[in-house]
Amino acid sequence: MKIHNKLFLILFSFSFLLITSLVLLMQWSIGQGMIDYVNAKEVKALQPLVSQFAQRYQRDSSWRSFEGDERQFFRLVIQQLVDSQFVPDIPPRKREPHRQRLERSMALDRPVPPEHRLPPGHAADYALLDSHKKVIVGHYKSDLKYTDIPIELNDKVIGYLAVSKRKGLVDGYELDFLEQQTSYLWLIGLIALSCTLLITFLLARNLVGPVKQIAKGMHQLSQGNFEHQLKLKRHDEIGQLSEDYNTLALTLAHNEQVRKRWLANTSHELRTPIAILMGELEAMQLGVRPLSVENIRSANDEAHHLKRLIEDLHLLNSAELGGMHFTMQPLSIAELLLTVKQKYTTIFKNNAIELNITEFSEEITISADNTRLMQLFGNILMNAVHYAQCSKLQIAVTKVTSISQNYVVINIEDNGIGVEDEHLAHLFEYLYRVDDARNRQQGGSGLGLSLCQHIVHAHQGEIAAMRAPLGGLGIMIKLPMEY
Repeated sequence: MKIHNKLFLILFSFSFLLITSLVLLMQWSIGQGMIDYVNAKEVKALQPLVSQFAQRYQRDSSWRSFEGDERQFFRLVIQQLVDSQFVPDIPPRKREPHRQRLERSMALDRPVPPEHRLPPGHAADYALLDSHKKVIVGHYKSDLKYTDIPIELNDKVIGYLAVSKRKGLVDGYELDFLEQQTSYLWLIGLIALSCTLLITFLLARNLVGPVKQIAKGMHQLSQGNFEHQLKLKRHDEIGQLSEDYNTLALTLAHNEQVRKRWLANTSHELRTPIAILMGELEAMQLGVRPLSVENIRSANDEAHHLKRLIEDLHLLNSAELGGMHFTMQPLSIAELLLTVKQKYTTIFKNNAIELNITEFSEEITISADNTRLMQLFGNILMNAVHYAQCSKLQIAVTKVTSISQNYVVINIEDNGIGVEDEHLAHLFEYLYRVDDARNRQQGGSGLGLSLCQHIVHAHQGEIAAMRAPLGGLGIMIKLPMEY
C-alpha cells in the first residue's frame, strides 16, 4: 500500500472513530440527563402527596392506617399523578371524569377499577417507608434504585416515599425530544465525517506530494543525474529537506566533476613521464641516441619524477583514508617560524628571495604536529620558489579572539606573477595546475597544496588562496589556539 493511502486511511479511521465515539457519548449523556430530569420531575409531582402522608400520620400518630392497604396507597398515588405525564394512557379531556370516579371510589371505599389503575407497563414503582426505611406498603424491589422523598412532621423525618428511578423513557415528549436530538447528533456526525474525509484527503496529498517529488529526485541521483533540482516553495521540515536535497545534488555534481578531472589528470600525469622515459630508453636501445651518462641521467630524472608523483598520490590516499597520523602537542608559533626561516634561508638566498617575518611580542601557542606543519610551510614556500618568480616573501601572524574560540591567522604572501581569480578556488584540488607545461617542466606533481589542505583540516583549521597586497599569491592559514 502506498504511503498516500496509508496516511489517508490512518487519519480517516482515527477521525471516524473519534467522531463516532463523541456522538455516542453525547447521545448517552443527553439520554441519561433526560432520564434524570424525568425522575426529578416525578419526584416534584409527588411532593403534595408527601404533605398528605404527613397530615395522615399526624392524625393517626402512626402509619397503621396504611399498613397492608395497597389499594388506598396506590389510589392516592394515581390521584396525584393523574394530571401529569406519568399516567400517559388517560387523554386530557377524560382526566376530569376519571378524577371524579376515582374520588367516588375512594369515598365509598370501593376497589379502583382496572382502567383507573397504574398501567401495566408503568416505569416506576412506589412504596411507603417508615423512618427506619422499612416497607409499610407498596412495591419495593431489591433490584431497583429508589429516590427516597423524606416525609417530615415538626422538622422530624417520620417516613419516606420511595419512587423507583427509571432506566429509560418509554413515552412522552421527553422521548420525542431525545429521539430528535439523536437524529440531529448523527446528522452532525455525518457532516463532520464528510468534512474530515475532504480535509484528510487534501492533507494526505499535501504531505505526500512533496515526498513523492523527493523520492523521484533521489531516484534521479541514483541514476547519476546530479543536475535534477527540486522546486518546493515550503517553509517547513519538508522544505528544509528539499533544500538539503538540492545541496546534496550540487555537491555530488561537483564531486563527480572533481573525480573525472582527478582521473584524467592522474592518467595524464602518469602517462607523460612514462612516455618520455620509454621513448628515451627505446631511442638508446635502437641506437638513435647514444648510451651516454647524460642520456641516462635524463631518463633517471623522469623516473624520479614518476616516483615523486606516485609517493604524493600514496600520501594523499593515506590522508583520505585516515592513514596520515598526527601527534598533537603544544607548539609555539614563534619557534615554528624561526625553524622555518633557518631551514630555508640558504634556498631563498640562492634564488635571490627576501623572506620577512612580522615580529610579534605576544606568545602564541597552538596544539599541532610540528612535523606536519613543517611539511605544510615547506610545500607553500617551495611553490613560491619554483613557480611564483618572486623576489620577496612575507609571513604575518595575527591573533583573532572570539567568544567561542581564539584563532591564529598566518598569511604567507609573495610579489610574484600571482594567479588569476578563476584559479584561486581550485588551487587545493588534486593535480590542478595553472600552467601545465611550465609546472611539469619544473618537476611539480600538482599535489603539494592538496596535502597542505589535508594537514590544515586535520588541525581543525582553514586554508584559502587569495590575491596578495604585494601583488602575487597569498595563502591564509587559520588554526585554533589553546586556551
